Amino acid sequence: ALVLCYFLETNSKRYNLVDKNVIEIGAGTGLVSIVASLLGAFVTATDLPELLGNLQHNVLHNTKQKCKHQPCVKELSWGIDLEKNFPRSSCHFDYIMAADVVYCHPFLDELLLTFDHLCKNDTIILWAMKFRLEKENQFVDRFQTLFDLEMISNFPSLNIALYKAMRKGMMKA
Repeated sequence: ALVLCYFLETNSKRYNLVDKNVIEIGAGTGLVSIVASLLGAFVTATDLPELLGNLQHNVLHNTKQKCKHQPCVKELSWGIDLEKNFPRSSCHFDYIMAADVVYCHPFLDELLLTFDHLCKNDTIILWAMKFRLEKENQFVDRFQTLFDLEMISNFPSLNIALYKAMRKGMMKA
């Protein structure tokens, strides 16, 4: 999250978030959502239902009366009720942000499904990933079947890479 936040702050001209619609998946403590809000975005911070209390507290405490747009916190269990909670016809995100969402857990198929559901042709995914196990590399390979992926920053000493992704064929368009 720190890597992604640093990137957003230092690249705010290239990736201008003012009045952009941003969703953070797997927001955890909400740091990326807070920074995106402070940079002027309409932010939806999402995570599992049992994490929403802490997420809501952190987001509200750190953004109230400090942002152009007050962020919202919403439940998102990867792969579950996506069309019901985030209808393709009415949900459009300029950016999908994710920090350290890929690790050794059984929900990687659902994570890929969630990226696919939330991403339109012009949506930019900014994704910070810490590499721990071979499973991460396998997920990256599967991710690239649907999305073009470009490493935009790398921190080898931390095993962290920051990626920009878009739907296949849209990166150059």
